[in-house]
Amino acid sequence: MLRVEGIRVCYGRVPALQDVSLDVNEGELVTLIGGNGAGKTTTLRAISGLLPLRAGRITFQGQSIGGCSPRAILALGIAHCPEGRHVFPQLTVRENLSMGAYLRRDPAGVKKDLIHIYERFPRLKERLDQAAGTLSGGEQQMLAIARALMSRPKMILFDEPSLGLAPNLVDQTFDIITEICRGGTTVLMVEQNALAALEMCDRSFLLENGHVVEHGTGKAMLAAPHVQAAYLGG
Repeated sequence: MLRVEGIRVCYGRVPALQDVSLDVNEGELVTLIGGNGAGKTTTLRAISGLLPLRAGRITFQGQSIGGCSPRAILALGIAHCPEGRHVFPQLTVRENLSMGAYLRRDPAGVKKDLIHIYERFPRLKERLDQAAGTLSGGEQQMLAIARALMSRPKMILFDEPSLGLAPNLVDQTFDIITEICRGGTTVLMVEQNALAALEMCDRSFLLENGHVVEHGTGKAMLAAPHVQAAYLGG
């Protein structure tokens, strides 16, 4: 579904990604793991069109998307749930959800999807007219996920979904992401919690210093000596 081939991305003159390649098949939950500054978030931002490519190629369902605008990439079916949630704080929960569907032209479908969102996230239904900036961190994360779902994406990019959440909310968030994938939406997720990421994913790619240094199934990566020593405390 998604193929990233030898991409190079820079911040100014400083290379952040160098010859990064990865792939995601339809229906998979694939994770990117690695330390801070490894290039995980940069990879997602490049895929969603927020950062330009200096080299390489990105294709989605066979169509080249390198150089496309974020709007065009969203229209093709890739939603981005960013690190830090980034809800619109002055807008209500209802308005944030509407923003997630801003490219859609099917009012009946949007209304139907809102009903499903209220069923999946009852806390959001209780707070529809509340400013998003006044929600708790966990509630904002639920809103960010729900907003992404409102675009009816084929794939969602999740960037550090557990960041800053209480342990019980971390488990709940991972359960929701797993459920989304089982429901047919492909997932590419960046997650600092390597153990949790590898336990829930189909496949994973390990990034270090802007390079993919190891990849395999979640089970294989859990057993890899380098991954255990550097990221799992083993």
